[in-house]
Amino acid sequence: MIAAEDLVALVRNYNPKTNEELIRAAYDFGRAMHEGQFRHSGEPYFTHPVAVAAILTEQQLDDATIITALLHDTIEDTRASWKDIADRFGEDVADLVDGVTKLTNLQLSSSETKQAENFRKLFMAMSKDLRVILVKLADRLHNMRTIKAMRAEKQVQKARETMDIYAPLAGRMGMQWMREELEDLAFRVLNPEGRASIIRRFITLQKEAGDVIHRITGDMRHELEEAGIDAEVFGRAKKPYSIWRKMQEKGLGFSRLSDIYGFRVITRNEMDCYRALGVIHQRWRSVPGRFKDYISQPKSNGYRSIHTTVSGRDGKRVEVQIRTRQMHEVAETGVAAHWSYRDGERAENPFAVDPARWIASLTEQFDAEQDHDEFLEAVKLEMYSDKVFCFTPKGDVVKLPRGATPLDYAYAIHTRIGSACVGAKVDGIRVPLWTRLKNGQSVEIITAEGQTPQATWLDIATTGKARTAIRRALREAGRERFIKLGQELARSAFEHLGKKATDKVLEKAAQTLRLEDKDELLARLGSAEITSREVVHAVYPDLTPSAEAEVDAHRAVIGLEPGTGFTRARCCQPLPGERIVGITQRGKGVFVHAIDCESLAAFEDQPDRWVDLRWAEGTHPAAYGVSLELTIGNDAGVLGRVCTLIGERLANISDLEFVDRKPDFFRIRMDVEFRDAEHLHSVISALEAESDVASVVRRRDSSQATVTAAAE
Repeated sequence: MIAAEDLVALVRNYNPKTNEELIRAAYDFGRAMHEGQFRHSGEPYFTHPVAVAAILTEQQLDDATIITALLHDTIEDTRASWKDIADRFGEDVADLVDGVTKLTNLQLSSSETKQAENFRKLFMAMSKDLRVILVKLADRLHNMRTIKAMRAEKQVQKARETMDIYAPLAGRMGMQWMREELEDLAFRVLNPEGRASIIRRFITLQKEAGDVIHRITGDMRHELEEAGIDAEVFGRAKKPYSIWRKMQEKGLGFSRLSDIYGFRVITRNEMDCYRALGVIHQRWRSVPGRFKDYISQPKSNGYRSIHTTVSGRDGKRVEVQIRTRQMHEVAETGVAAHWSYRDGERAENPFAVDPARWIASLTEQFDAEQDHDEFLEAVKLEMYSDKVFCFTPKGDVVKLPRGATPLDYAYAIHTRIGSACVGAKVDGIRVPLWTRLKNGQSVEIITAEGQTPQATWLDIATTGKARTAIRRALREAGRERFIKLGQELARSAFEHLGKKATDKVLEKAAQTLRLEDKDELLARLGSAEITSREVVHAVYPDLTPSAEAEVDAHRAVIGLEPGTGFTRARCCQPLPGERIVGITQRGKGVFVHAIDCESLAAFEDQPDRWVDLRWAEGTHPAAYGVSLELTIGNDAGVLGRVCTLIGERLANISDLEFVDRKPDFFRIRMDVEFRDAEHLHSVISALEAESDVASVVRRRDSSQATVTAAAE
């Protein structure tokens, strides 16, 4: 564990005017509060807050943030209260610690509805003070560095949460180094074989090609010196996850992947950036379509740099980033640069972004969205997107995600312009609305009075703002019709349970589902955005089966004597949702048959062996095997597509056998595990829709009957 004096020294290195006594006091207070607590690894718990504080010193953050890191778990895990911290260290620190505590308590890996709610809370916490997120990111980084001490299933949960939420958030905040490390640590847990494979290939490549990084770095330094440009040059191999992602996106193998090395050129001023670019392009051939100038068009988080890809030694492609020292500092720390110190003074970096403005731009489009799923979609679209820059006819810049269309551009300018859009011109040429915009294009939107958003626009729009506005307009256009339909659906659903869909009942349902009023509830019910079951469950949860609780496969059949076991008959393989009957056999319990099973004919004269049974209500696990016989084309990839189709519908293939092989077709038998009859039919429908599947038959074999008709 880092000692108090060592931590103070780390802060003093960049901030000589630091309040050393306050940091020591926070260190002692945190250690006292966590006394007797231990991590999964067996280490004293306080080693964790100290490590988080040390990570934040690397970003040269202010005293309040460092003290918050030391105390970030005290309110949650110890007897310390907000008042205790406020009295000792001030309300600013107490509010920060409280903010981190609330973030920690968010279950960000739960269901999508909860996740959307938590994203809202996440952004609210960020909007109050972004330092809360900086501490939380450092907290997550240290937890991922020490994740091996956790249980395997907990490791996977935390790694998935990191990959889905925290890593993209760090990237969006401009903290690229943290994003890369978080992704790589999560990748180590989620796909250790893939990561190890890439590392092995790297080692092989280094043995074959030698130290490529050292040679290219030397070449660049030489060329820049010859041109009289004072610059630093660094080179590195890209992280395993970054390479893996490129392989997946481009569908390329490692050997065909080009730019696995990255180089940075740090110059004294902007002019030298462009001079360095000229020198590099003069010496090495540039790769078309791989040039981005984020100096003239910076990203929203303050990131500035020139990106180019060139063919280096031996034809190897390498990515080069060119920036000034100040730009480099912002690129490393992102939005955190606002709080960084140098020599006891706030670093006056002209490229640092005001956090309040940054978070406002991030959350602006999400405020109006009420639907959880749509909110989550909008957030993720923004979190994961890269940007393109387009120009208005007047020369103003509009930033959009990569893959955006003129429709997204129109809504980015104003919702009214987007809704009235009838066409677009790109660089003066009329183009369809589904055209993908590119960097540097000039876009003009053509509008018309009376135009309203079309349902097909949802397939064209890519930004959260555009999709939200289109959905809202479509909802309002058909609102009256949907309300009437919703009323009828609600009446029918409640009458089915012997209840009435009164105004009071509907208002209660709307309140539970967090909707504005009963009209909004009925409109969503009528437009199929929510189901009648959800509405009924909101008011009478005890009258509807839980959607989440799975039926135990050992207690799936109702009608048996206590202590009596059952076995699904192999001849008919009945599924939940099908009518069933039981046949007893001494010493073996009850065998469950489908009511239309041919084997039952053998027991017509033995009524005493028949047992009236039914399947338990609720969601069953995908644990009931059924034999399918498929005739498929003998072409490359057909069997793979068939297996993928089945897997995508969450059914599991437990056995596969080739029954017949011909030059033009295969006949195969598959044992597939399903939830119920509906699940089976959905899989069969999907398979029948596949052009290379000639037939799909559920195989029932009376010769497989387990129970004999002989008298017992």
